Amino acid sequence: MATTRSQKRWRDKNRLLKSQLNVMARRHTHDALDELAAAYRLRGKGEAVSFSCFLAQALIQRAAYSPEAARMLEDFAISYHRDRDIYAP
Repeated sequence: MATTRSQKRWRDKNRLLKSQLNVMARRHTHDALDELAAAYRLRGKGEAVSFSCFLAQALIQRAAYSPEAARMLEDFAISYHRDRDIYAP
């Protein structure tokens, strides 16, 4: 774990640009983020989370004018909610 001094330095430096996100997640989610990072040459789990958000936003935008993408998005949402206990902490 980072020291208090280094955490303060990071916060001061990135105050206007970034905020740290600490979340509890199942091991499966951590493993999936590691796999995503490796598959797409990302710099770790943090960037894998950003990439996942980017993909979700792109799919939402595509669904606005593509019936096939809208169907896929709806199917993904339904299956996530059905199996939420597997994915959510």
